[in-house]
Amino acid sequence: MRRVSIIGSGMAVPAQEVSAAMLDARLGLRTGTSFKKTGVRRRFLSSNETAAQLAARACQTALEDAGLAWSEIDCLVATSATMDQALPYNAALIHAELKLSARRTTTFDIGASCMSFLTGFDTMSYLVEAGRYQYVMLVSSDIATFGLDWNNLTECGIFGDGAAAVVIRRSLPSESSCILSSSSITLSAGVDHCRIPAGGSRYHPRRLTTPIDALSVFQMEGRSAFKLIAAEMAEFTEGLLNKADVSMKQITKIVPHQASQLAIHHLTKRLGVSSEKVMNIFADYGNQVGASLPTALHLCRTGQHIARGDTMMLIGSGAGLTLGGMVLVY
Repeated sequence: MRRVSIIGSGMAVPAQEVSAAMLDARLGLRTGTSFKKTGVRRRFLSSNETAAQLAARACQTALEDAGLAWSEIDCLVATSATMDQALPYNAALIHAELKLSARRTTTFDIGASCMSFLTGFDTMSYLVEAGRYQYVMLVSSDIATFGLDWNNLTECGIFGDGAAAVVIRRSLPSESSCILSSSSITLSAGVDHCRIPAGGSRYHPRRLTTPIDALSVFQMEGRSAFKLIAAEMAEFTEGLLNKADVSMKQITKIVPHQASQLAIHHLTKRLGVSSEKVMNIFADYGNQVGASLPTALHLCRTGQHIARGDTMMLIGSGAGLTLGGMVLVY
């Protein structure tokens, strides 16, 4: 058990809102087709915003929600699934975007695709409880839509852009907030099921004899990824609950990564819970990659779906393939 508390959160989305009807018109489809096939009613797509700009907005909101000043944040951790640019790392770019260049803050990235936020939260909780850092800002910000194939509805129809941030600190003696259990496993048999090959040294333009454009687009074998994760989900969640020494009935709210409507429905069914118990924002935001889970967590907090002392579960999967989860007392 780690005595850590979430004391603030915030989110940001691009200015451009794209409805399912607008996507139908763009793809020459009958009105209603994309919503029926994807479950996304609307989402927000970046036109000129950078991931660092969205992250800065989310961080500022989380800071205000926590009632803190930037002088009190001693560590900024970027937990995004995608890079704003190859170098430097995301957290440095976000620090600069926040106009904090004169402030000597520790910054770094923690990455595990769509599970980056959960991995970052898990990792930093130990350092916060140990007293290494007093207040940590965790932020996920992803603009994935530039890397989509806009002729493939199953991919371009489900993703959205956005950012979300939380502030954590060590729980006070009078508080019950804590992490009861956490776990993460990598199913590397699915390492090629979700990927963007270009962006690093393996498929660098100077090494290629073919155009890089095709390698810069998101590639997904959805059914294969879904099958691999689904086979592990029941045993994984059972282990998570056993480590926390709680039952599913004691969980007030489940906040999943918003992978797809099918994935959320499948999770609900496999866990044997009602849909009301699962925080589902997919229809209005789509899959925001690494930012999905913390965005759902922020809306869960601000929408008063949970109260202090409630037990909740964070869970999801991402490219890798990585499966992660956490049980905590909010």
